[in-house]
This record gives sequence, structure tokens and C-alpha cells, in this order.
Amino acid sequence: MNIEPTFIKDLVVLSPSVFEDERGYFFEAYNKKKMADLGIHIDFVQDNQSFSKKGTLRGLHYQNPPFAQTKLVRVLQGEIRDVAVDLRKDSPTFGQHFGIVLSAENKKQLLVPQGFAHGFSVLSETAVVLYKCDNYYNKESEGGIRYDDATLDIDWGMDLKEAIVSEKDAILPDFTHCNSQF
Repeated sequence: MNIEPTFIKDLVVLSPSVFEDERGYFFEAYNKKKMADLGIHIDFVQDNQSFSKKGTLRGLHYQNPPFAQTKLVRVLQGEIRDVAVDLRKDSPTFGQHFGIVLSAENKKQLLVPQGFAHGFSVLSETAVVLYKCDNYYNKESEGGIRYDDATLDIDWGMDLKEAIVSEKDAILPDFTHCNSQF
């Protein structure tokens, strides 16, 4: 497992060591000991999986304390543009975002710490996304930011006029009015 830091503290990209031969490939998607060796000590308690069609945009979502969640995001099938926004008010990168293409082909994972909003857009015909969480979902603690917030100006890798967005995500507040408690 290789770790690639991003310009945002604590937000990292993980790339597994992949072993390929004539049969196909094998890799460890998660190994708690190897993560600890990299300085990442997280006790994941829940796995979430979604299936989405091309043009779907999910997010931006977060959970406020004490139910804040760290997520380890990867793609089992297809390709997405994954985005994390720093909501930590004391961070030098507060309000900045990082985006990366995650795919079944590149096998990269994004570790999104507590204190970030997270979302993704589907670039392939379909995508299956799996993410581990270190805390359980709590409806009263959920928050979100509009995907098309002008302040954030996120490149989702698609035409936002054609985005397939849930009713819930379409009415989220903009960045300056979100209820983040980080």
C-alpha cells in the first residue's frame, strides 16, 4: 500500500500493491496493520455501497460531531470523480477542495477524514462505489452543501445542467450557509 499526500492536511490517496498474472489480479483493499504502519489508525465500523448511472452526482455530504465520519472511498466498477471539501475552520485549507478520479481500473482510494464534506459524480456508464466509515450514520447530525456552489466552483467532470441529483441534494445550502460544526 502506497500513500500519496494531497495539498490538504490529512486527506490522502492510497494505492494498493497489485499482483497480476495470466489469471487476473489480486490486491489487499484494506489491511488495518498496514494502515497503522502508514500512521493511519482508524477503526472502521460500517461499509456502504452504492450503484449509480452516468451523470449521477451525490453530495456534498458530511456528519457533524459527535457522529462525524472518516471515509475510505473506492470504486468496484466504473469511474467517478471524487471530491472532498475541507470544513475544518481552523485549517489553512478551510473551504478548499480536492478532486480525483477513482476507478476500478486505477484501484486508488481516497481517505476522507472527519471534518470534510464528500461527494462524487459518475463518469462511466455505471459505477459501484464502496466506502468504509468509522462512525455510524445519524440523521440529526447530517449536513450538506450544494454541489454547484459558486464559492467552491468544483469541477465535477461533467455538465452540471445534465446532472442527476436527488431532491434532497438539490436543496442543500451553499457553502457559506451550511451547518458545519467543525
